[in-house]
Amino acid sequence: MAGSRNWIPVRGAQGTHSRQAHADLPEGTYEREISKEGFFGPAAFLHHRRPPTGWVKFEGPLRPRAFDLARLQEAQASPWAAPVVLRNAATEVRFWKLGAAMPALARNADGDQLLFVHQGGGDLFCDYGRIAYAAGDYLYLPRGTMWRLHPAAPTAILMIEATNTHYTLPDRGLLGGHAFFDPAMLDIPQMDAAFRDHQALEGEFPVEIKKRGQVSIATYPYNPLDAVGWHGELAPVRLNIKDLRPLVSHRYHLPPSVHTTFLSDRFVVCTFAPRPFETDPGALKVPFFHNNDDFDEVLFYHAGDFFSRDNIDAGMMTFHPSGFTHGPHPKALKNMLVQAKPATDEYAVMIDTRDPLEVGEAAQAVENTAYVDSWKG
Repeated sequence: MAGSRNWIPVRGAQGTHSRQAHADLPEGTYEREISKEGFFGPAAFLHHRRPPTGWVKFEGPLRPRAFDLARLQEAQASPWAAPVVLRNAATEVRFWKLGAAMPALARNADGDQLLFVHQGGGDLFCDYGRIAYAAGDYLYLPRGTMWRLHPAAPTAILMIEATNTHYTLPDRGLLGGHAFFDPAMLDIPQMDAAFRDHQALEGEFPVEIKKRGQVSIATYPYNPLDAVGWHGELAPVRLNIKDLRPLVSHRYHLPPSVHTTFLSDRFVVCTFAPRPFETDPGALKVPFFHNNDDFDEVLFYHAGDFFSRDNIDAGMMTFHPSGFTHGPHPKALKNMLVQAKPATDEYAVMIDTRDPLEVGEAAQAVENTAYVDSWKG
């Protein structure tokens, strides 16, 4: 963490500047934050005469990118056949569409799995029982869990793997353990009548096991989801984004890190849910310009009106590699200090990775190449 490092001790100020970050900006200026460790390390706040994203041309692989994942039409029976959107050594992000019950069970031996349900609903059957799912659900699956989905409606899922490691919850510090969401909101699978009916199914049951990116198949002459009970401190859980209670400040625009929902070793998963806009007249009411120097930043747009981005619809994903300044689109900047409505209306999933991400072929096929020009004004 930032507090344990012996950072080079700089404390200074020059020229025309505000005393408080993200508030009371000098008239006619745009603030840009440069910081270490995301938003947790030492930071500097520069005040510019023009928006720091006012480029007229941006060439090369560092450019901001956008992908319309909704255009990935083909449904796949197996999660391991779903197209890879982004990946590095610490995570793998896929977008999976499923129209019917999985013919085989799945098991991820590469790491914990997080399924974010973008569309659809149905049941997840696993070693621990049955849990119903609906749009907006996070389904956390510990590494090694056997599972299968039975959709009641066509399902679209953003899958985020914690490769060779785990998911945990972030430390809420002074806020206490019940901020953002109470752990009591985490639902576990139930060994109910529907689960017992599923256990009674007969035939051969293949289990597709992914390890080191390769799939092996173990076939059983019976349903291997045959446990009659369990106890302990490890199980799949469900959390719906409507159960989140975002942290807000009416006088200060909080950084996106306060919305961290799940934590892994080399990346975080954050969730943006509707929240009131800041009401202090001097406080920023849009995301501030900042250098994303330590993390690649990915945002998947689930539902609502995405106030800081123009021409972005549900099912799209933006990808901002680390190394350049980014921030609100010009249209959003018009509302930098005054918003027309009292609250945001958006649901989105953010993935910030410590290590650079590679773009999969499927994502490249549905890329909006004009996205880089959307900051031109």
